[in-house]
Amino acid sequence: MKLIKGECDTSRTFIYQHCLREWWPAIDSNRKIYQFKKGEKIFAEGDNVEGVFFMVKGVSKVHKYWKDDKELIIRFARENDIIGHRGLSTRSTVYPVTATALTDGIVCFISLDFFKMSLRVNTDFSYSFLMFFADELHLSEQRMRDLAHMPVKGRVAQALINLEKKFSTDADGFISYAVSRQDIAAYTGAAYETVYKILTEWTETGIIKTDSKKIAVINPSALSEMISA
Repeated sequence: MKLIKGECDTSRTFIYQHCLREWWPAIDSNRKIYQFKKGEKIFAEGDNVEGVFFMVKGVSKVHKYWKDDKELIIRFARENDIIGHRGLSTRSTVYPVTATALTDGIVCFISLDFFKMSLRVNTDFSYSFLMFFADELHLSEQRMRDLAHMPVKGRVAQALINLEKKFSTDADGFISYAVSRQDIAAYTGAAYETVYKILTEWTETGIIKTDSKKIAVINPSALSEMISA
């Protein structure tokens, strides 16, 4: 990643939005702005935890590897999201996951010491971060249940609904960020070939519409039925 010097509007990021305005100059003095390229690792599993990252621009994925370089995507992050917070722990000093850029983008980095100080000084920031963490824990537990008990079609259907909610849609109804089939497979814990076959089947039956890598949900009720089946 490349350190950016000069002005960069980070006022919409989580830390600015939930900290006192009187605290903003302190954030300005302590933050570091990095520019990253598609495919770059923002941080890697096993790296020492140095701080927390706030997405300013771009899309990244938070994921883990296991044997044979198999990958499980835990979540996707876009503008105004937080990444690196999973490294906050009293039991470990390394990041338990990896964050990789899916597009070119920018992050605002806050050192661990200053992040903790911000939590102590700003009660609204502390509360909002606690709620964010609680929501993410809830979603992580739900995804673990889905991976263990939900059929593959249900997991893919849930993934498309989650992605549409995460990235919204463009003027033509397609999910605004075109997630690759390989990343959908890694997000659902399924084989690429299986995901490709399912998406092809749903395109032919009119449940979704595709245009190259782009996907639009045409029949959300059909997807919901597969989730609840």
